[in-house]
Amino acid sequence: MVQEALRGVFFAWGMPQRLRVDNGCPWGSQGDWPTDLALGLIGLGVDLIGNAARRPQENGVVERSQGTGKRWGEPETCADADERRRRLESLDRIQREAYPSPEESRWQTFPALRQQERPSSKAWEKKNGQRERVLAHLAKDNAMRRVDSKGQVSISGRNPYVGERYRGQDIYVFLDPLDREWVFATAAGVQLRRKVAEELTQERILKLQVTNRRGRKTEPRGPTVCPN
Repeated sequence: MVQEALRGVFFAWGMPQRLRVDNGCPWGSQGDWPTDLALGLIGLGVDLIGNAARRPQENGVVERSQGTGKRWGEPETCADADERRRRLESLDRIQREAYPSPEESRWQTFPALRQQERPSSKAWEKKNGQRERVLAHLAKDNAMRRVDSKGQVSISGRNPYVGERYRGQDIYVFLDPLDREWVFATAAGVQLRRKVAEELTQERILKLQVTNRRGRKTEPRGPTVCPN
Protein backbone atom coordinates (compact mmCIF):
# COMPACT_ATOMS: atom_id res chain seq x y z
CA MET A 1 0.00 0.00 0.00
CA VAL A 2 1.23 3.46 -0.88
CA GLN A 3 0.01 4.90 2.42
CA GLU A 4 1.85 2.29 4.49
CA ALA A 5 5.03 2.79 2.46
CA LEU A 6 4.86 6.54 3.03
CA ARG A 7 4.29 6.02 6.76
CA GLY A 8 7.47 3.99 6.89
CA VAL A 9 9.45 6.73 5.16
CA PHE A 10 7.93 9.49 7.29
CA PHE A 11 8.56 7.52 10.48
CA ALA A 12 12.22 7.16 9.56
CA TRP A 13 12.84 10.66 8.23
CA GLY A 14 10.02 12.81 9.54
CA MET A 15 6.99 14.37 7.89
CA PRO A 16 8.02 16.60 4.96
CA GLN A 17 6.66 20.09 4.40
CA ARG A 18 6.38 19.56 0.64
CA LEU A 19 6.23 16.58 -1.68
CA ARG A 20 6.84 16.65 -5.43
CA VAL A 21 4.51 14.24 -7.20
CA ASP A 22 3.65 12.98 -10.66
CA ASN A 23 0.31 13.47 -12.36
CA GLY A 24 -0.79 9.86 -12.45
CA CYS A 25 -2.85 8.01 -9.86
CA PRO A 26 -2.54 7.74 -6.89
CA TRP A 27 -0.75 11.10 -6.73
CA GLY A 28 -2.64 13.09 -9.30
CA SER A 29 -6.00 12.89 -10.99
CA GLN A 30 -7.39 13.68 -14.40
CA GLY A 31 -10.54 14.79 -12.62
CA ASP A 32 -11.31 18.07 -10.93
CA TRP A 33 -10.32 17.29 -7.35
CA PRO A 34 -7.33 15.63 -5.68
CA THR A 35 -7.16 11.89 -5.10
CA ASP A 36 -7.77 10.35 -1.68
CA LEU A 37 -4.02 10.03 -1.13
CA ALA A 38 -3.46 13.67 -2.00
CA LEU A 39 -6.26 14.78 0.33
CA GLY A 40 -4.78 12.70 3.15
CA LEU A 41 -1.37 14.35 2.72
CA ILE A 42 -2.89 17.81 2.48
CA GLY A 43 -4.74 17.17 5.73
CA LEU A 44 -1.41 16.36 7.37
CA GLY A 45 0.07 19.67 6.27
CA VAL A 46 2.07 18.41 3.30
CA ASP A 47 2.01 20.71 0.27
CA LEU A 48 1.97 18.85 -3.05
CA ILE A 49 4.02 20.15 -5.97
CA GLY A 50 2.85 18.54 -9.20
CA ASN A 51 5.15 17.97 -12.14
CA ALA A 52 3.94 19.16 -15.50
CA ALA A 53 2.70 16.32 -17.69
CA ARG A 54 5.41 14.51 -19.69
CA ARG A 55 8.23 16.58 -18.18
CA PRO A 56 10.26 14.20 -15.96
CA GLN A 57 13.16 16.67 -16.02
CA GLU A 58 11.24 18.76 -13.48
CA ASN A 59 12.04 16.00 -11.01
CA GLY A 60 15.50 15.36 -12.39
CA VAL A 61 17.22 14.60 -9.08
CA VAL A 62 14.85 11.74 -8.31
CA GLU A 63 14.89 10.43 -11.88
CA ARG A 64 18.69 10.35 -11.86
CA SER A 65 18.72 8.70 -8.43
CA GLN A 66 16.46 5.93 -9.72
CA GLY A 67 18.80 5.35 -12.65
CA THR A 68 21.79 5.20 -10.31
CA GLY A 69 20.00 2.71 -8.08
CA LYS A 70 19.22 0.51 -11.08
CA ARG A 71 22.83 0.55 -12.28
CA TRP A 72 24.30 -0.11 -8.84
CA GLY A 73 21.68 -2.58 -7.67
CA GLU A 74 21.50 -4.71 -10.85
CA PRO A 75 17.93 -5.81 -10.05
CA GLU A 76 17.96 -8.35 -12.89
CA THR A 77 20.41 -10.45 -10.86
CA CYS A 78 18.18 -10.60 -7.75
CA ALA A 79 16.38 -13.81 -6.93
CA ASP A 80 13.19 -12.10 -5.75
CA ALA A 81 11.67 -8.79 -4.68
CA ASP A 82 12.93 -9.11 -1.09
CA GLU A 83 16.54 -9.46 -2.22
CA ARG A 84 16.09 -6.46 -4.54
CA ARG A 85 14.70 -4.39 -1.67
CA ARG A 86 17.52 -5.33 0.70
CA ARG A 87 20.15 -4.60 -1.91
CA LEU A 88 18.71 -1.20 -2.78
CA GLU A 89 18.43 -0.27 0.90
CA SER A 90 22.09 -1.19 1.42
CA LEU A 91 23.20 0.78 -1.63
CA ASP A 92 21.11 3.78 -0.57
CA ARG A 93 22.86 3.74 2.79
CA ILE A 94 26.28 3.56 1.13
CA GLN A 95 25.50 6.42 -1.23
CA ARG A 96 24.05 8.53 1.57
CA GLU A 97 26.52 7.82 4.38
CA ALA A 98 29.79 6.71 2.76
CA TYR A 99 30.04 7.80 -0.87
CA PRO A 100 31.89 11.18 -1.18
CA SER A 101 29.98 14.00 -2.88
CA PRO A 102 32.38 15.57 -3.76
CA GLU A 103 34.69 15.38 -0.71
CA GLU A 104 32.46 14.00 2.04
CA SER A 105 29.24 12.03 2.23
CA ARG A 106 25.78 13.60 2.10
CA TRP A 107 25.33 12.43 5.69
CA GLN A 108 28.25 14.66 6.71
CA THR A 109 27.41 17.57 4.41
CA PHE A 110 23.77 17.75 5.50
CA PRO A 111 23.63 16.85 9.22
CA ALA A 112 20.01 18.02 9.35
CA LEU A 113 19.09 14.75 7.65
CA ARG A 114 19.58 13.04 11.00
CA GLN A 115 16.97 15.20 12.72
CA GLN A 116 13.35 14.10 12.78
CA GLU A 117 11.36 17.26 13.28
CA ARG A 118 8.01 15.57 12.72
CA PRO A 119 8.27 11.79 13.09
CA SER A 120 5.05 10.33 11.77
CA SER A 121 2.85 7.48 12.96
CA LYS A 122 -0.85 6.64 12.95
CA ALA A 123 -1.18 8.27 16.35
CA TRP A 124 0.62 11.38 15.08
CA GLU A 125 -1.67 11.52 12.05
CA LYS A 126 -4.78 11.26 14.21
CA LYS A 127 -3.57 14.06 16.46
CA ASN A 128 -2.26 16.43 13.79
CA GLY A 129 -4.51 15.81 10.80
CA GLN A 130 -6.83 18.74 10.10
CA ARG A 131 -9.92 18.53 7.95
CA GLU A 132 -9.91 22.32 7.64
CA ARG A 133 -6.80 22.16 5.47
CA VAL A 134 -8.58 19.83 3.07
CA LEU A 135 -11.73 21.92 3.00
CA ALA A 136 -9.75 25.08 2.29
CA HIS A 137 -7.86 23.37 -0.52
CA LEU A 138 -11.01 21.99 -2.16
CA ALA A 139 -12.69 25.39 -1.94
CA LYS A 140 -10.11 26.85 -4.31
CA ASP A 141 -11.54 25.05 -7.33
CA ASN A 142 -14.84 24.34 -8.98
CA ALA A 143 -15.92 21.75 -11.50
CA MET A 144 -18.37 21.63 -14.37
CA ARG A 145 -20.80 18.75 -14.43
CA ARG A 146 -23.61 17.81 -16.81
CA VAL A 147 -26.81 16.78 -15.08
CA ASP A 148 -27.84 13.29 -16.21
CA SER A 149 -31.28 11.92 -17.06
CA LYS A 150 -32.00 11.24 -13.37
CA GLY A 151 -31.15 14.79 -12.33
CA GLN A 152 -27.83 13.73 -10.81
CA VAL A 153 -24.19 14.69 -11.19
CA SER A 154 -20.99 12.85 -10.31
CA ILE A 155 -18.66 13.80 -7.44
CA SER A 156 -15.91 11.40 -6.34
CA GLY A 157 -17.90 8.30 -7.17
CA ARG A 158 -21.17 9.63 -5.73
CA ASN A 159 -24.25 10.91 -7.55
CA PRO A 160 -25.94 13.71 -5.61
CA TYR A 161 -29.34 14.82 -6.83
CA VAL A 162 -29.67 18.30 -8.28
CA GLY A 163 -33.09 18.16 -9.92
CA GLU A 164 -34.66 16.55 -12.98
CA ARG A 165 -35.61 19.95 -14.33
CA TYR A 166 -31.90 20.57 -14.98
CA ARG A 167 -31.35 17.41 -17.05
CA GLY A 168 -28.78 17.90 -19.81
CA GLN A 169 -27.57 21.21 -18.41
CA ASP A 170 -23.99 22.02 -17.50
CA ILE A 171 -23.68 23.33 -13.98
CA TYR A 172 -20.86 24.25 -11.62
CA VAL A 173 -20.02 22.45 -8.39
CA PHE A 174 -17.89 23.92 -5.63
CA LEU A 175 -17.35 23.48 -1.91
CA ASP A 176 -18.43 25.92 0.78
CA PRO A 177 -15.73 25.29 3.43
CA LEU A 178 -17.57 27.09 6.24
CA ASP A 179 -20.84 25.18 5.96
CA ARG A 180 -19.03 22.10 4.62
CA GLU A 181 -21.49 21.77 1.79
CA TRP A 182 -21.31 21.12 -1.93
CA VAL A 183 -22.94 23.95 -3.86
CA PHE A 184 -24.54 23.42 -7.26
CA ALA A 185 -25.00 26.55 -9.35
CA THR A 186 -25.53 27.81 -12.88
CA ALA A 187 -22.84 29.61 -14.87
CA ALA A 188 -24.56 32.85 -13.84
CA GLY A 189 -24.06 32.02 -10.17
CA VAL A 190 -27.64 31.07 -9.36
CA GLN A 191 -27.62 28.39 -6.67
CA LEU A 192 -29.70 25.34 -7.51
CA ARG A 193 -29.06 23.18 -4.47
CA ARG A 194 -26.68 22.56 -1.58
CA LYS A 195 -25.69 19.23 -0.06
CA VAL A 196 -23.71 18.43 3.07
CA ALA A 197 -20.29 16.98 2.15
CA GLU A 198 -20.77 13.95 4.38
CA GLU A 199 -17.77 12.16 2.87
CA LEU A 200 -15.33 14.86 4.02
CA THR A 201 -14.97 13.67 7.59
CA GLN A 202 -11.70 13.58 9.50
CA GLU A 203 -11.83 9.80 9.68
CA ARG A 204 -12.45 9.27 5.96
CA ILE A 205 -9.72 11.72 4.98
CA LEU A 206 -7.12 10.00 7.16
CA LYS A 207 -8.19 6.53 6.01
CA LEU A 208 -8.19 7.62 2.33
CA GLN A 209 -11.87 6.75 1.97
CA VAL A 210 -13.32 9.98 0.62
CA THR A 211 -13.98 8.49 -2.82
CA ASN A 212 -16.87 6.05 -3.09
CA ARG A 213 -15.57 2.79 -4.51
CA ARG A 214 -18.41 1.09 -6.27
CA GLY A 215 -18.94 -2.62 -6.51
CA ARG A 216 -17.44 -3.48 -3.13
CA LYS A 217 -19.38 -4.80 -0.17
CA THR A 218 -16.84 -3.69 2.43
CA GLU A 219 -14.61 -0.69 2.88
CA PRO A 220 -11.51 -1.22 0.71
CA ARG A 221 -8.01 -1.41 2.10
CA GLY A 222 -6.34 -0.02 -1.01
CA PRO A 223 -4.67 3.38 -0.81
CA THR A 224 -6.70 5.43 -3.22
CA VAL A 225 -8.90 5.67 -6.27
CA CYS A 226 -8.74 8.58 -8.66
CA PRO A 227 -12.05 10.45 -8.52
CA ASN A 228 -14.08 11.14 -11.63
